[in-house]
Amino acid sequence: MSQNQGGDKKDNGNTGTMGGGMTRRDWLTTAGKTLASGAAVMSAPAFVRAQGDQPLKVGLVIAKQGVWTEQGEMIANGVKLALAEAGNQVRGRRIDLVWYDEPNPQSAQQNMQKLVDEDKVVAVIGGTNSGTSLAMASVANRTKMPYISPNAAARELTGSSCNPYTFRTLAPTPVTCRALAPSLLSKGKRWHFLVANYAYGQDIQRAMSDLLKQAGGTMTGADVTPLNTTDFSSFILKIRQSKPDVVVLGLPGGDLSTFLKQYAEMGMKGTIPVACPIIGDSDLWSISPEAATGYYGKPWHYSSPGHTPAEVAFIKSYTAKYGKPPADKAWLGWFSTRGLLEGIRQAKSTGGADIASSLETVRLDDGAVPAYFRAWDHQMVRSWTVFKVKDRITDKWDWLDKVSLLPQNPADVDALYGTRQEVGCTMAARAA
Repeated sequence: MSQNQGGDKKDNGNTGTMGGGMTRRDWLTTAGKTLASGAAVMSAPAFVRAQGDQPLKVGLVIAKQGVWTEQGEMIANGVKLALAEAGNQVRGRRIDLVWYDEPNPQSAQQNMQKLVDEDKVVAVIGGTNSGTSLAMASVANRTKMPYISPNAAARELTGSSCNPYTFRTLAPTPVTCRALAPSLLSKGKRWHFLVANYAYGQDIQRAMSDLLKQAGGTMTGADVTPLNTTDFSSFILKIRQSKPDVVVLGLPGGDLSTFLKQYAEMGMKGTIPVACPIIGDSDLWSISPEAATGYYGKPWHYSSPGHTPAEVAFIKSYTAKYGKPPADKAWLGWFSTRGLLEGIRQAKSTGGADIASSLETVRLDDGAVPAYFRAWDHQMVRSWTVFKVKDRITDKWDWLDKVSLLPQNPADVDALYGTRQEVGCTMAARAA
């Protein structure tokens, strides 16, 4: 054998042999695979950790246009402030808020479905009105997505249409009507109704007319208006002619403001009192003090005594950020979000069933009695206040005087919201 054949071959960096007959190329390839494998193993915990650090997305479906725009903006402000107070994180993970519009029930439903399918949110807050909230509740039930409605009042949401994934913060109309009725009956038992043609308005007429009937009263008229009505003059003329003791309104946000303006312009303010079981501060603030009048129910008022330390801090932060005190709608967004964050914090996972189950056990500091979502219908249980517009308004923002608070005994707060039979919720079992 020649020397060239039997001696060591020259190593050219690519094909030279190593021990055991392995070429340098083979060794480098094998070593590369081993190192690559080792790198994957070493970085696996970091990869899993990175996955766990991915942001949690929370959906918001709130009006950006139309009659509910101002209320929607205030609810959204409250939501964002609650997230900021929490450091925009929960369970060590950043929270991203994804906000879509709700111009009508169909669009609200579609946008919530988009949040579920495309944005992969873990929960949704939304609904400036009962129509859109009921539409979104059906998506929540079908997709097993935890959903909190901050501002819907129609009884069906936590009544006949209740479901294991839908929760409500605002009191339903039967509660708000029971709270308001005594003040109106003291004015007289002849009432005229003017309500908007959708779930909320219809529910007010049904509840208030039942209370009037039980008190032995009579209706002088009952008119139904389309949403976004711009001219109430014909209805106001009918009220003037029928001469009721009280005008009971079931009008949403912008419609209520428009009515009050025209009621004053037609010389009716101070002649026949008006009332609505639920009002938002923005409904009044959008008109002049000279046009504001009436009796109204509200879930919360910034100047009421007895606020919790968290609420005092919220009022201070909100006023500093937006240049005015928080309206009740801002509080509803803030309080709903605090409840959701606590539910996520206490849940075993970010799965829909676990978050929904956790929300049933959340207790929020609300003064004398903690506020909570009742487990069998998911209605938030807490006190309710009736206010009257001040006879003389001297403050730029504080236009209301407290008339009554229900229940008078804090121990009766659950009874205020009705029994299972009265509410009519027969909630299906929640699938794991």
